[in-house]
Amino acid sequence: MKRTSIAAVAVAVTGVFGLTACAQPAETAAVEVAAAESTTPPAADAPADSTGVSVPELAGAETPDAPATPVPEPTVAKTQKWVKIYSGASRKDVTPPASIRTGSKTVELKAVPNAQIGTYVTDGAGRTLYRFDEDSNKPPQATCNGDCAKAWPPLLIKSPGKIFPEGLDPKSLGYVERADGTCQVTIDGWPVYYFAKDAKPGDILGQGVNGTWFAVNPKGGKTKPLPDSIQPAPAQGGEGGEGGDAPADPGY
Repeated sequence: MKRTSIAAVAVAVTGVFGLTACAQPAETAAVEVAAAESTTPPAADAPADSTGVSVPELAGAETPDAPATPVPEPTVAKTQKWVKIYSGASRKDVTPPASIRTGSKTVELKAVPNAQIGTYVTDGAGRTLYRFDEDSNKPPQATCNGDCAKAWPPLLIKSPGKIFPEGLDPKSLGYVERADGTCQVTIDGWPVYYFAKDAKPGDILGQGVNGTWFAVNPKGGKTKPLPDSIQPAPAQGGEGGEGGDAPADPGY
């Protein structure tokens, strides 16, 4: 048989092995390979197997590892007017706004475990989110305004909005209209805020301030107070427990 014919047979056998990994049972493939070998003269430089019969080398004959299960694209689990709330985290990278005061059309929420206070919620940049005891969730109402909102900036969402949660029930999420007409993200009806003195992702300096501010848990409830030995000093005066000049925006 001509060299070109031998090459064609080798390619055909290689194709059979390729199918073994994704479409054919292994036993069926083995029978087909044996039949191909019985009618194909060995190549001159083919190595011998354990029986002493030379067999051609088959490129790509090893079975590849099974591919990882693809992560499903999140679907819309809830719609509140112009805000779509999805069933899970976004598969596309979302860049959170650098400032905690500007708001965004796309908001990410993530449940984060903490040994001191329990699981709490952050935004997509890892910045801690808080709830205020003087607000209400039935109906949702945000009462931290004016100077209070300078110290405790609300997590705002702009139109048309999207919320992608990770570790939270999407049906519990939504927004409430604030006194200034902006829209604030809610968890189980509770409006959520940042604390302007948190300087970096993971900070929880607002935990327990004035006994009314707590990092929010994934169900909208309060997380555990910090031990007395590391309790932040209460803020002095002002609406919502924070007076004087507003802290500088860390911009992280």
